[in-house]
Amino acid sequence: MDLKQRIEADLKQAMRDKDRARLDPLRMLRAAIQRREVDERTSLDESQVLAVVEKLVKQGRDAADQFAKGGRQDLVDKEQSDLAIYAAYLPEPLSDAEIQDLIATAIGETGATSVKDMGKVMASLKSALQGRADMSQVSRRVKETLAAGS
Repeated sequence: MDLKQRIEADLKQAMRDKDRARLDPLRMLRAAIQRREVDERTSLDESQVLAVVEKLVKQGRDAADQFAKGGRQDLVDKEQSDLAIYAAYLPEPLSDAEIQDLIATAIGETGATSVKDMGKVMASLKSALQGRADMSQVSRRVKETLAAGS
């Protein structure tokens, strides 16, 4: 069962169980997937659905940070419960050591020698790390590694 089918099945189960805590975030996820399919006039494949899930997770984290700064703990708690539901659809995250190994491999394969070559390295890493690591953190680590090497 692919990711989109799994989300649909979980949504139907949440409806049957009348589980509002799961139902609302799953509806939001399905709507985001459908919106992107309509916008692009295509059916999303597994990696594109994963990208939609990642985007919702990132938006949820940003929203939770903003709510925390605003002193709205009730909204922070809701965002975090939604994030836990979205995270169930992401692949197992990689460890720091695994990420560093992939960065070193990508730098070697692309022949990157300076920060100017960062785009090539990130393009090489994107497919391997999609959904398994925070790409902004990976970008920062690649930049540090390339800066130290030059």
